[in-house]
Amino acid sequence: MDALAPTARAGQFHPADETHEILWPTQQSLPLVFASPHSGCDYSPAFLASSRLDPVSLRQSEDSFVQEIFACAPEMGAPLIHALFPRAFVDPNREPYELDPAVFKDKLPAYANTRSPRVAAGLGTIARVVANGADIYKDKLSLEEGLERIRTCYWPYHEALRALVEQTKERFGYCILVDCHSMPSVGKPEQGRCATSRVAFVLGDCHGTSCNPAVTASVENTLAGKSYRVVRNSPYAGGFVTRHYGRPEANIHSLQIEINRQIYMDESRMERRPALNALAHDMRDVVAALGALGPKQLRSTKG
Repeated sequence: MDALAPTARAGQFHPADETHEILWPTQQSLPLVFASPHSGCDYSPAFLASSRLDPVSLRQSEDSFVQEIFACAPEMGAPLIHALFPRAFVDPNREPYELDPAVFKDKLPAYANTRSPRVAAGLGTIARVVANGADIYKDKLSLEEGLERIRTCYWPYHEALRALVEQTKERFGYCILVDCHSMPSVGKPEQGRCATSRVAFVLGDCHGTSCNPAVTASVENTLAGKSYRVVRNSPYAGGFVTRHYGRPEANIHSLQIEINRQIYMDESRMERRPALNALAHDMRDVVAALGALGPKQLRSTKG
């Protein structure tokens, strides 16, 4: 297989203990949890065979190397969870059943959300296309196969993430969840890409509803102080994870960070650039800034 191709694994589905990895600190000393739902690159031979795309094209939806960029978090006292299965297989940053009728040969159940903007774009829980808009599959899938992916990959990831958030809140009285992503460097926002290659980071806090303003400001000020161009909520305001877990009134704050891939990787060859190491070093200051936020600064604005 091509050196740029994904890692292939035997079998169609991952057992629950192979769907994700948690990198633990020696002792959790920070009220933070870091998550990378889209950096998985374990592709089964059966999935590769079902796709009309070559292996490298399939990887266009990956947030490649993001778990490496935030690898400092466990070293500094915060757990990091990242999915091992690829986003093109099943997307944990969606509602569990955002299902696209065009993907399946069977009638979808009534509980499926078939009308979301993500489904319309072909990027539901079981995606129809990769990030550049190319169709993934040669043939339609059975509903049973789609539901099995959700059962064996999606739910174990979220069960583990939920446990990390709840345990952190129980220990510290509050939790800050950072959902870590990357974005293509050029293209139109409606295509799911950064509006300009000069934007280095997009911070998504669901327009101020998923976390206390101090969380967003802390990251923004830290990055801007390093001469990165940072914008908020455009074109990415935060996905399912940010919306679902972020409940500032319950002392759970969630922020999505999108990093311009041009900074740290060759997007066409899916290869790291030397600058990845410098970027990862800069993330240490982001982790430190978030860890320095205390309960008084995160007090709910809702009283």
